[in-house]
Amino acid sequence: MVVYNFSAGPAMMPSEVVEQIKAELTSYKASQMSVMEISHRSDLYAQMFQEAKADLRELLAVPKTHRILFLQGGASMQFTTVPLNLAYKTKRIAFVDTGHWSQTAIADAKLLPDKEVDVIASGHENGYTALPTKIKAQKDYDYVHLTINNTIEGTMFQKLPELAGQTLVGDISSNILGYQHNVDKYGLLYASAQKNIGPAGLTLVIVKEDLLDQEQDLPSMLDYVKLIKEDSNLNTPPVFPIYAAGLVFKWLKKQGGVAQMQRQNEEKSNLLYEQLDNSKLFKATAAKADRSLTNIPFTTGDKALDERFVTEATQAGLCNLKGHALVGGMRASMYNAFPYAGAKALVEFMQKFEQQVHPSFAVSAL
Repeated sequence: MVVYNFSAGPAMMPSEVVEQIKAELTSYKASQMSVMEISHRSDLYAQMFQEAKADLRELLAVPKTHRILFLQGGASMQFTTVPLNLAYKTKRIAFVDTGHWSQTAIADAKLLPDKEVDVIASGHENGYTALPTKIKAQKDYDYVHLTINNTIEGTMFQKLPELAGQTLVGDISSNILGYQHNVDKYGLLYASAQKNIGPAGLTLVIVKEDLLDQEQDLPSMLDYVKLIKEDSNLNTPPVFPIYAAGLVFKWLKKQGGVAQMQRQNEEKSNLLYEQLDNSKLFKATAAKADRSLTNIPFTTGDKALDERFVTEATQAGLCNLKGHALVGGMRASMYNAFPYAGAKALVEFMQKFEQQVHPSFAVSAL
């Protein structure tokens, strides 16, 4: 039985990359040492790291004005690190509240006693099923924070809000390298690796260097200036996740880069959304205009029936479809490495399930 992993993260990696990791695991570059054993001060690591950084810069078209950091701590660590580094001029931060992860970022920023935190727009009134449309910044802020793709709620900014004169910070953890972001429009972008890049333990930060206070003096591991100076090697970096990410970057280049990944992600998501829109049993929960390319929550509207669907789908090899505990229902997460065949298998299973539950329901055409 073929198994398809719809996990929201950690998520599946390209099979070619996993096989290469397997082949090299005991001896990296014929060194007779595993990549997990090599020194972060060695030439082996330095070459690997520089290649990974160069490939990422190429894939995302990162301008020379921006520096790239490979860090630990997960994206959640950036909820504190970003305001410490960027909110020093006005000490004011604006957030657009689009769901759970933006709320967590807001809560962490509010823990910093000298920062003023404003929520300038929220999707609370519609249950976060749609993005707020009236987003205006009435003050000057050090930055405006956006969670670009909301993995739990299944919404995504297809277009950035017009906020003239404001610096934008974007959490792109769940659609980095799967959607064409214009890096130049942001002062800072950050993303954890375990959704669309590789194993957990690595976080990417892309920051416009002239936004940083070169005279700041923060704790070392929270200080972008110090981290940039040491080229992400201030302490022992997450060597294995960086190695795996580097392999994924090379795989992405072979596939045709981010533009090709976006086209494939659109094909997969469109297939599933078409089924949901034509179904009499299943319903997509996110508003059409704001739908995510990578995380698609849906439901039957009946908790018991949702649970039955998840159980039977798992038995059929369609794994990790249970929705997040905050919203229930089902969720299909389909990142770059997830195959079109998996989306098709899910749609076919949904059609059969719908016929079994309500034989009178017409089966939607693929």
